[in-house]
Amino acid sequence: MPIEQTPSSDPESALEVNDVEETGEKENHCDDKTCVPSTSEEESSENVPTAEDFTEQPKKNRITYSQIIKEGRRFNIDLVSKLLYSRGLLIDLLIKSNVSRYAEFKNITRILAFREGRVEQVPCSRADVFNSKQLTMVEKRMLMKFLTFCMEYEEHPDEYKAYEEITFSEYLKTQKLTPNLQYFVLHSIAMISERASSTIDGLKATKNFLCCLGRYGNTPFLFPLYGQGELPQCFCRMCAVFGGIYCLRHSVQCLVVDKESGKCKAIIDQFGQRIMSKHFLVEDSYFSENTCSHVQYRQISRAVLITDRSVLQTDSDQQISILTVPAEEPGTSAVRVIELCSSTMTCMKGTYLVHLTCTSSETAREDLEPVVQKLFTPYAETEIENEEVEKPRLLWALYFNMRDSSHVSRNSYNDLPSNVYVCSGPDCGLGNDNAVKQAETVFQQICPNEDFCAPPPNPEDIILDGDSLQPGASESSAMSEANSETLEESANLQNSETSE
Repeated sequence: MPIEQTPSSDPESALEVNDVEETGEKENHCDDKTCVPSTSEEESSENVPTAEDFTEQPKKNRITYSQIIKEGRRFNIDLVSKLLYSRGLLIDLLIKSNVSRYAEFKNITRILAFREGRVEQVPCSRADVFNSKQLTMVEKRMLMKFLTFCMEYEEHPDEYKAYEEITFSEYLKTQKLTPNLQYFVLHSIAMISERASSTIDGLKATKNFLCCLGRYGNTPFLFPLYGQGELPQCFCRMCAVFGGIYCLRHSVQCLVVDKESGKCKAIIDQFGQRIMSKHFLVEDSYFSENTCSHVQYRQISRAVLITDRSVLQTDSDQQISILTVPAEEPGTSAVRVIELCSSTMTCMKGTYLVHLTCTSSETAREDLEPVVQKLFTPYAETEIENEEVEKPRLLWALYFNMRDSSHVSRNSYNDLPSNVYVCSGPDCGLGNDNAVKQAETVFQQICPNEDFCAPPPNPEDIILDGDSLQPGASESSAMSEANSETLEESANLQNSETSE
């Protein structure tokens, strides 16, 4: 399993990844967030208790529901639960557009598995595999051999051609892997459906996982500080540099369509104000029922939890984890669990913010509550028994369903004006590739001859009328500034990898 370390001089990899808890004040006002965090330097400098100290402290000092309500502004809850693959399209876009300067990221520190009623850590890197006590020496060799094949599977079609018609789960059984290894590869590395994913899907997912290892840490994933809602804010800042205008607190009441041309020429907001434009990019919830009468939607089941400790405690209480709980019954989906600690700036110290996601088969509570009961202890139950429990206490929970329109084509909508472009909501996938592809497709339709998300110019490159600077001096200054920024960002990245 190759572990690639990014050279510190590579400007394309200049993405700042933090492994220390941030301090300072910050407020977020993104619509994708339901809460606004605010931290102070004095409070951020307090020592965070270790897992052992936290379990030994008296019950009266534990985090309670009333404390959560009082410190509500410390929580930053994303309605969409996703991670960034370190070699995914979104990371490449952040680097290309230079939007990465507006955000900071943390590595996902561990990948977990749920087997036989308990949570355990999955080895990811080559070093993790050979240091793992969960695998025998024979299993380690078998795993390394299979993962090496997955990295080069396209060069050896004869070895998988005969298995293209079966599921990846069945394919793993033909590779003489032990049940232990089959479970790890299917649910913690490929992270795909056990019953619905083909052999090719599994090999592609496994290769993608392996290719993302080692770029910024021992796992393939990054998470933005303060949550996923930071990313649209970052792109909004870049849009503003190019002259973008934002009408805040305005809701769309209707679209104005010209009868002769059949094109949309304006919108009317809740104040009756008409806003003119040549192109309109909207989410389909703005359309009337008649327009969407033939659209078939899927649903996503979501749950957001606040707990008092991690599902797998270690010496460090600043772990960011991803866990997949396999489906137990036919017709249901595996549940993805992402656990965030306080250093992600999404929850208060002493708590964890947990996101659960799956494709809906019933309501969100019916889909996800069985998994919640396996991993956590209800808050009221702990209060009554007045004793230590093995599982984390559930302090707060929210269940909701989200509409998934990522699979809906434009032709499904009735009488859609040609200059109205539909943007789907979030999908159920872990990464963001679908959103990036959709954004680039729409951009090319509107601006066919423009570069998608071009980086903004450096101030030194902008020549105003009457500027006394010579072009040569301006170019020299711009190159010097660009080199210094590259060296600084590369140093940050190198320090992050060293701390891993």
